[in-house]
Amino acid sequence: MAEQRDGRGALATGGLAAILASTCCLGPLALITLGFSGAWIGNLTLLEPYRPIFIGAALVALYFAYRRIGRPATACKPGEVCAIPQVRFTYKILFWLVAILVAIALVFPYVAPLFY
Repeated sequence: MAEQRDGRGALATGGLAAILASTCCLGPLALITLGFSGAWIGNLTLLEPYRPIFIGAALVALYFAYRRIGRPATACKPGEVCAIPQVRFTYKILFWLVAILVAIALVFPYVAPLFY
């Protein structure tokens, strides 16, 4: 119940969806960068058909997280997690990190051919 009130669940869902959206392209590149090679790397595109779904889920989760995290502290009741300034700052930092991950997931397939 507390996760729904402070935006942590939406933020975690957005982060997970962003990671899943980028695994089809970022995973093989990371393995090649680490020195792994072979024809089996081409088989790591199993999640590619689901990429738009993961990106959509990430964007929806980020929207709900932004609504919860971006609201003014006066909207929080005293004693709630969202009323503590340090927690609010940490959630905002995590929100923007997840937003950057989603942006990478959106852009990476278009810039990935430049690295191969």
